[in-house]
Amino acid sequence: MSKGTAITRRSALAAGLAASLAPRAGRAQRLEWPTGPVRFIGLFPPGGGTDILSRLWCAKMNEVTGQQFIVENRSGSGGNVGTLSIARSPADGSVIGLASVAPLSIAPTLYASLPFDVNRDFTYVCGLWQLPNMLVVNNDVPAQSVPELVALIRANPGHYSFASSGSGTTVHLSGEMFKQLAGLDMVHVPYRGGAPAHIDLLAGRVHMIFDNIPQSLASARDGKVRALAVTSAERSPQAPDVPTMAEFLPGFEVTSWGGVLGPAGMAPRLVERIATLAKQALEAPDTSARFRENGATPWWVGPEDLASFRRADEARFAPLIRASGARVE
Repeated sequence: MSKGTAITRRSALAAGLAASLAPRAGRAQRLEWPTGPVRFIGLFPPGGGTDILSRLWCAKMNEVTGQQFIVENRSGSGGNVGTLSIARSPADGSVIGLASVAPLSIAPTLYASLPFDVNRDFTYVCGLWQLPNMLVVNNDVPAQSVPELVALIRANPGHYSFASSGSGTTVHLSGEMFKQLAGLDMVHVPYRGGAPAHIDLLAGRVHMIFDNIPQSLASARDGKVRALAVTSAERSPQAPDVPTMAEFLPGFEVTSWGGVLGPAGMAPRLVERIATLAKQALEAPDTSARFRENGATPWWVGPEDLASFRRADEARFAPLIRASGARVE
């Protein structure tokens, strides 16, 4: 065998070895996620309840992974704008975002058409939190309780307004359920998120909001608004003196939730890696404590359970949406 032939054979063997190792290297690289900054798409403006919780989780993910998680707020259309952005992102884990009840469980029934398919266009990664809404009124509203508020609205049909963080959010549907169960004539005023809605609430331009509990609770504690009820089945540990809506209107229960969402086509092992790290961040004592301080319950479920929960949640909300007559063309 000539020297040239030996070199050729060694070169071929080296090339073959490199080729055989390449898939393994690729798999290892995927399992090392993240290897650089990760963009987390938020669905509502900065300062709202879900934005607060998203930033708390991302801050802990910074610590857990040693990489930077950047919250990028893309609000509009009840969370649909940001959700579409997630659907159009690369499936390599460089962009993930908020899985939210509004665009994923409510929008399929509320909207005549959507620019995405909730079953086809996404990868459901894991759950992060559940939280109720809290009914708060501005301090100019004289009602001190839900029964007093009902009597006030009935005596002034069409006069009182409730704000929401957008059509199709749980904030909106909580107000619709209130109207339906109490037989009220009220005006719905949608905003592009909870933060701008609260600005008008404090200014007296709208009378009330059933917002996610973090921002409502903070405003109530500061005396800027008056808390009348929460929308969960049981009273919130963060506000035990505030009654539930069901104590006055049996059957009233609305719970919001958030999780991690990615575009369709993400590799299963990548999804598993993200979900595992998300769980580690969520279960950190300081993260759990901060979530609870903001009225949220940490809620980790894996990919299959999150997808199943979303389907069941859509089925639960659909009758309420149809009964309310709410529809966005």
